[in-house]
Amino acid sequence: MPYHEFEVSKVIPERKQHAVMKGAGEDLTSCLPLGYLNTIPGSISERGCAYCGAKHVIGTPMKDVIHISHGPVGCTYDTWQTKRYISDNDNFQLKYTFATDVKEKHIVFGAEKLLKQNIVEAFKAFPDTKRMTIYQTCATALIGDDIDAIAQEVMEEMPGTDIFVCNSPGFAGPSQSGGHHKINIAWINQKVGTLEPEITSDYVINYVGEYNIQGDQEVMTDYFKRMGIQVLSTFTGNGSYDDLRGMHRAHLNVLECARSAEYICDELRERYGIPRLDIDGFGFKPLADSLRKIGLFFGIEERAEAIIQEEIARWQPELDWYKERLRGKKVCLWPGGSKLWHWAHAIQEEMGVKVVSVYTKFGHQGDMEKGVSRCGEGALAIDDPNELEGLEALDMLKPDVIFTGKRPGEMAKKVNVPYLNAHAYHNGPYKGFEGWVRFARDIYNAIHSPIHKLSLIDISKDEIDAGKGFQTRRMISDEGLPEEIRKSTELREYTGKYDSVSALREKTYPEFPRAEAGTEAVAE
Repeated sequence: MPYHEFEVSKVIPERKQHAVMKGAGEDLTSCLPLGYLNTIPGSISERGCAYCGAKHVIGTPMKDVIHISHGPVGCTYDTWQTKRYISDNDNFQLKYTFATDVKEKHIVFGAEKLLKQNIVEAFKAFPDTKRMTIYQTCATALIGDDIDAIAQEVMEEMPGTDIFVCNSPGFAGPSQSGGHHKINIAWINQKVGTLEPEITSDYVINYVGEYNIQGDQEVMTDYFKRMGIQVLSTFTGNGSYDDLRGMHRAHLNVLECARSAEYICDELRERYGIPRLDIDGFGFKPLADSLRKIGLFFGIEERAEAIIQEEIARWQPELDWYKERLRGKKVCLWPGGSKLWHWAHAIQEEMGVKVVSVYTKFGHQGDMEKGVSRCGEGALAIDDPNELEGLEALDMLKPDVIFTGKRPGEMAKKVNVPYLNAHAYHNGPYKGFEGWVRFARDIYNAIHSPIHKLSLIDISKDEIDAGKGFQTRRMISDEGLPEEIRKSTELREYTGKYDSVSALREKTYPEFPRAEAGTEAVAE
């Protein structure tokens, strides 16, 4: 068994079973780390809790809803605005967060009265919003507040309102994945089937496990609509509360993130007979195969093929450009859950990089199995790592870039390893054909950034070249560039025709007019 023991974790011998190094000829049964288990005391986990998994990951992307947490204000603050779950109603769910702000006195005497008061106040403050989700937290779960009874009482007193209750306190599972399960099952038990949707197509789907990070959902639904498919609901990115009540009338559930939303798909199949089809919106080949599968299900393969051919013809040359410049670069793929296997194979095959490590904070054995299987020999797989283990892994692997969340990403920058945000993206969306090229561009920029090169200088002891500050200028000149790039027609056009920053700017961004002296430029 190729277990890997971190030096920093030798005082916690159980941690040895949570990291493995994929050896030569290893099958999956002998090189899987343990996963989705209770956090080992003393390991200082960076996991999220079950409440976080329910509210922050699944619930909050729902756009036309007042999301209120019944508990201390810190729980709400910690799950507010740290992901870019955008929506087409002016991002209501990102602008506002609501909490009952439970104090010590409420723990002693009960907080049901406080909850009702807050619900009523929230509806009155936003009279156009008639839908609400209430999230249980550890504190109010422990004192036994009956949230369901309060919600029912308010709905009777305020006709036209509808409230969904999610009982998912932080201790409801070993990680945030436990919260994913809780809210999936609660939604189908309480709300699915309570509203009849309007059907406008012969091909109707629920798009499940999609959270519209920086517009991912909009990219994918555009493909579906071009195929003539009606997207009945999106669970839950840019999703409407009432649309999601009508999920039972879809012909097919198209599942993107299996780790967070397979539960509701399986229940919809069991209760309503709706089949489940797993897809992947990341990478040219996985996306093309996914669109073909959906087309095959509905018998409209030619529509899918037309989109695929059009998009690949447009974007393949750009992806190939980045692949040549990223080939052989080492990557640590350290996301939360399913992206470790959504991305592992695709970035190696289509971008030329080498994945030297995968990890997950809340994934199950199935996630790690798929992730490890898509990595090469020598890859380090870690379950539920902490900061010290992450630093040790970076020192050992010496990657060129890591894809991870903000907390470990900021830690990596301190040891001069650039990172891309795997959860909320840097410059997304990353789904779709164009999005995949955008992802490659972000990787290229992270690795080759002149600013990052400057960050490697230790100003306390290194001799500083006065020309270092002009690195960017040299990048757009002929000096020091490889011959194949120096001969580039596009570069010659830029460096030969445009001899000033302002002229180059006007060529690149004509929509932003240059200000005249004494005036300010205003973007139309």
